[in-house]
Amino acid sequence: MLPKKKKVDYAALNSPFMRIPRMSVPAARALLDLNFNEIYELRGRDPEAIFADFKKMRREAPADMLKYMKIAVDFAENEDI
Repeated sequence: MLPKKKKVDYAALNSPFMRIPRMSVPAARALLDLNFNEIYELRGRDPEAIFADFKKMRREAPADMLKYMKIAVDFAENEDI
């Protein structure tokens, strides 16, 4: 029997969020699910509030997701996009 292929999240992989160094694909998917489409939309946002919104959507949110939210907001505020 052949092993199951993993589903590839092409939308997350091709999202602008993957231009952020050290960004994970699940974190990019989370931002897309929260209706963020561009990096600049994260400017001035609170990473903890974004993570809290994500936890409301998905109760089993991984704890390391907050780290990626902080990385994304920091990148949005400190890089010329």
